[in-house]
Amino acid sequence: MDYGTWPRVFVVDVEGNGGTPPDLVEVAAIPVIGGSPVPSSTRSVLLRPPSPITPFARRVHGIRNQDVAQAPTWDQVGPQIQASLEGVWIAAHAAHVDYGVLLRHMPDWKPAGVLDTLRLARATYPKAGRYSLDALIELTAIDLASVPGQRHRAAYDARATALLLIALAEHYDTWDALLTAAVPPGMPGAPLPEPPKSEEQKLW
Repeated sequence: MDYGTWPRVFVVDVEGNGGTPPDLVEVAAIPVIGGSPVPSSTRSVLLRPPSPITPFARRVHGIRNQDVAQAPTWDQVGPQIQASLEGVWIAAHAAHVDYGVLLRHMPDWKPAGVLDTLRLARATYPKAGRYSLDALIELTAIDLASVPGQRHRAAYDARATALLLIALAEHYDTWDALLTAAVPPGMPGAPLPEPPKSEEQKLW
């Protein structure tokens, strides 16, 4: 894989308040440049949601209502987040979740495309059996010992997913081949299907 051919890619992760649909309580994004995540450029922010964090959500990510009591609201920081992610490729594990939550908060947001490491892992390891982020980190022997933070916090999960993306990308020769395996149908950046050939074209 020639990482010099990659456009701008940000791996993102979001944590919610447990509502239906969820409101954001944490957003993180880490750029991938030259085949490596850039931890020093990680952007992470806690948000004060309009509704309290549910006990279930708190048990998952550990963020308490008092932790976000003085945090900015989405209205205060959303424009900056959208500006950072506008026109770039984003990647996430089970990307429809993160993309869907972000899109609900930014209805006119237009990323260049969406890479799903879950979809990519299924194409890369069709017999893996388990495709959770934890299972794939174990399968690919990614070392997270030096990653600060904890699982289910946005910055930690974004960096773990970035390392997984690179590990999976090593199985593909080109960016276009990666897209074919990683972009879910109907998502931004999905390769367009080839038009059916005419009878004349079939002869050739």
